[in-house]
Order: sequence, then structure tokens, then C-alpha cells
Amino acid sequence: MILGLTGGIASGKSTVGNMMKEYGIPVIDADEISRAVVAPGEETLEQIKTHFGQRVIHSDGTLNREELGTIVFSRPEERETLNELIHPAVRKRMQDMAEAKKQAGYQLIVLDIPLLVENSLFYLVDETVVVYAPREIQRKRLMARNGYSEEEADQRLAAQMPIDEKRSYADHIIDNSGSLAETKSQVEQLIRACLD
Repeated sequence: MILGLTGGIASGKSTVGNMMKEYGIPVIDADEISRAVVAPGEETLEQIKTHFGQRVIHSDGTLNREELGTIVFSRPEERETLNELIHPAVRKRMQDMAEAKKQAGYQLIVLDIPLLVENSLFYLVDETVVVYAPREIQRKRLMARNGYSEEEADQRLAAQMPIDEKRSYADHIIDNSGSLAETKSQVEQLIRACLD
């Protein structure tokens, strides 16, 4: 079974992903892969260079994220182009890695995809797990973790799909508003349910 793991900012998705790894469940991380597909020598990096020009490449051949960011954040159509270059490569790599884990005998594989719901990537997974924490807890964690003011935390939260809306797409919900032990217990129950 392939589980799609998602959540909101500061909801604890990484914590749950790490707990899954502790139980020997392979976790394939979309963010890590999105960095890997733009490494030197990757076809996606060449496509980015072809479209955006040499100025988005450092002298050592790595992607100049700041320069690229400046371009795509001021021009939405360029952000769309960048997504069209990166997203298919990330999805393909995730599917290939999941297939390799299946072939290696793993019965449960987790795809950690922050924007699973927003980008309607349900076709990549069998079931969806949303890591949930109420908005007030998300805000407190953001302020503590990132040193944000209330206003900055609220801006980050407002830029995302509300966690309560995301919950409605879940096959499973891990409520991460309590203690780590409570979260871990839910992760154990989920793993058992998926492997039965």
C-alpha cells in the first residue's frame, strides 16, 4: 500500500514521517526529490537553464535559487513554467522509487507530499494521511519554531489551504495536537491497520 502523507505548516508532518521511518517504513520525500531533480547533470536543470538562461546557474553548475526565485515570484507565468518543468520529474522519480521499494518487498510505502491535496495528486497514492493540528497550535508552533510574530505566522497560515479543509480529503487523520507519545500511538495504529 502507498500512503500519501500531508498536512499543514507546523502541523507535525515531518515528525510523523520520522516516526514512520523508525518503524522501518520507507518515506519518500517530495521536497528532497524536488532538490535532487535540479542537481547538476539532471535533465530538469538543463531544461531550466534553456528556458531561464545562464543567469539562474551558479559558476559551479548548481541552480541559483535566489535568482530563479526573483524571476518566478515577480512573474506568475514564469512560476507556472517552472512548475511544469519540475513537477512531472518529481512525480516520476517518486513513482519509480515507490515501485523499487515494492519490488524490494515493502508492503507499506509513504510518499511525503506537502501539496498532495492542493495539486490533486491522489492518483499517486492508495490512501491519504493528513497530520492535523488546530490552527491555533500551528500558529503557536510557527512562532516558537521560526521566531515569527503573530502577524507573520498568520500570513504563512493564510497562504495555505486551511488544515480543517484539508482534513476532509483524508482517509486517515493523525491528530498531532497532543503529546509525542499520543502521536506515536496513532502512527503505530495506522501502520498496523495498513499492514493487516
